[in-house]
This record gives sequence, C-alpha cells and structure tokens, in this order.
Amino acid sequence: MTPWDAPSATLGSWGLLFLLLAPLSCHLCPAPCECSEPARTVKCVQKELTSVPAGLPRYTRNLFITGNQIGHIGSQDLRGLPNLVTLSLANNRISLVESQAFSALHHLRYLDLSHNDLTSIHPDAFSARNNSIQELNLSSSLSNSSAIRPVATALAQGGFQNLTRLELTSNEIVYLPFRLLSGLSRLEHLDLRNNSLVDLRNSTFSALDLKYLDLTMNAFKTLRSEALSALGRQRHLRLFLKDNPFVCDCNIEDLVSWLNRSQQVVDVDKLTCAFPESLKNTTLVDLVGLSLDCHFGQHGEHALHTSYAALGIVLGVIGVIFLFVLYLNRKGIKTWMNTVRDTCQNLMDEYRYHYEIDSNHRISQVSALDI
Repeated sequence: MTPWDAPSATLGSWGLLFLLLAPLSCHLCPAPCECSEPARTVKCVQKELTSVPAGLPRYTRNLFITGNQIGHIGSQDLRGLPNLVTLSLANNRISLVESQAFSALHHLRYLDLSHNDLTSIHPDAFSARNNSIQELNLSSSLSNSSAIRPVATALAQGGFQNLTRLELTSNEIVYLPFRLLSGLSRLEHLDLRNNSLVDLRNSTFSALDLKYLDLTMNAFKTLRSEALSALGRQRHLRLFLKDNPFVCDCNIEDLVSWLNRSQQVVDVDKLTCAFPESLKNTTLVDLVGLSLDCHFGQHGEHALHTSYAALGIVLGVIGVIFLFVLYLNRKGIKTWMNTVRDTCQNLMDEYRYHYEIDSNHRISQVSALDI
C-alpha cells in the first residue's frame, strides 16, 4: 500500500461504517416512547408530553400518543410518517388542529381524537385529494356544543369519501349542521349517543345508506313525519332510540304508527313515555288505538290567556275607580291646586324681594367706598 492509498482506505472505512449505521439512526425511537419495529408500532402513553414527539420512525404503521397533555396538532407534527395506518391521539387536551395537520398521512385508515377539548379544526386539516380515513372517533372530543360547526366544515371539505364509521357520542350536540354528513357518501355507522338532539332535518341523511344509527340518550320528545320519512329511506338501517324523553300526546301519533310498521328500530320494545304522568313507562307501540290528549299543552296556553284577560279587567276597573274619585273631588282638587299655585307664587315673590334688598345693600356699600 502506498502512502497515497492510506487516506483512501480510511475514507472507505468511514463510508462503509456510515452506510451501516444510517438505517439505525433513521429508526431511533424518541426517548419517552416505546417502539417495536417488528410490529411497526410506537406507543407514547401517559408520558406527560405537551407536543407530538419529534423523530418518530418512518416505519411506524400504528401510533398511539394517548393520555398526555398535548394542546394542539401543528402542520408539521406528523410529517415523515408515510406508512401510518392507525393514529390515536385520545385523552389529551387538544383544542386546535391546524391546517394540513393530517394531509401528509395518505395511508391513514383509523383516527381517534376522542376525549379531547376541540374548539377549532381548520377546514384544510385533512387532504381533500388523498384522504383514506375509514374510521373517525370524535367521542367526548368537543369543548362545547357549538364546536360541531368547524367539525362539520372540516368533514365537508376534507374529502372523507372513504369514511364508513363516525362516532360523535357525548358531545352535548343540540342539532346536526346541514353539511355535517353531506360528503360522507360511504358512511355506514353513525353513533350519536348521549347528546342533546331534539330534532332531525329531512335532509340530514340524504344520499346516505346507513346500516347503523344510534340516537339513544338524547332529548327527542317525538320525531316528525319528515324525519321518519328520511329514516325510512335508509333501507338497511338498524336504529336505536331508547332513553329519550318521549311526550305521549297527539304529536307522537306519527311516530307510534311508524314504529308499528317499520322493522328498523332494534330497541322498539324499550321506547316508553316520559310524559304525561298517566302514561309514564307505557311502551310507544302500545299507544296504538288510544285517544291521546291534544289539550295537554293547549290547556296551559288557554289558562295563560285567561290570566292576562283577568289582569287587564282588574287594571281597567282600578283605572275607572281612580277617575271616578277624581271627578267626585274635582272642586277640592281645584282648590288644592290653587293653594299650591298661590304658595309657589308667594315663595317666588319673597325670594325676589330678598334678592332686591341684598342688591340695594351691595350697591350702597360700593357707593360709600367710592366717596
């Protein structure tokens, strides 16, 4: 070996060592996490993380960052994970999801954002062209009922054409925004348990072919005929409706009739009246043929109108009596008013007199000083 060959040999050795170590450096596991390359899984569970850890291995297919203190998901937090299929960010404190936060995850199938505190999801958080998400869990994830609006916008603009399962349980949702389900043409499973829904729009489920819909533990008093027609068009639907406060007056007759015709409601035998007291715990299907009271609500309204009329009559009588008393005492009132007028006049005259006396006194003092 010549002296000129030694540096070349040394460089060659270092280059070979670098090539051997490069794959290892790419697969390093972030310090607080647990990584398994054979299982293609990374777990960062209850590590008190405040952000998504950097340097996640590119081989990761299943990523669990749960039970931490993460407050937001940035646009660069999940870059460099081209093989990610399952992502769970449950049980954090996520309130904000930024633009393009999930857009680089072209193979993502399952996303879990449950048990967070979402107030805002950017409309462009997902890739409208390469969205492959099939299951989305947003249970107990909204900070308040109004947070459903940005979620609806993100779902409408995020290209969720492959989504088949959506979970929105326990979010205090009062109504479903118009665009919430409009772009979810393949949706089959929709879970809305334990919310505060009071009504369904006719267009809520248009263009869908649902197989599972859970509306238990909401605030439905009845379902209008338009909503029943929309549900009836879901030919393969299995519907759950128990634990709603149904009011069994004449407004529920359409629902009762539909329940006795339809085969879609799985828990039909568990649907009972909450009001009135006389029908409490009576199953809805047993109301067929009964004469349901339609004056239940009208009686209260009639009583209120009667009360207002009685109050008006009383006030009118008091006004008439007052005017009559004034008429009877018109002379005395006139004398009293004249007395008050004279008293005021005397007071003004006295005040003017004192003012003139004081003015004359000051003028005399000034004249004496001049002399």
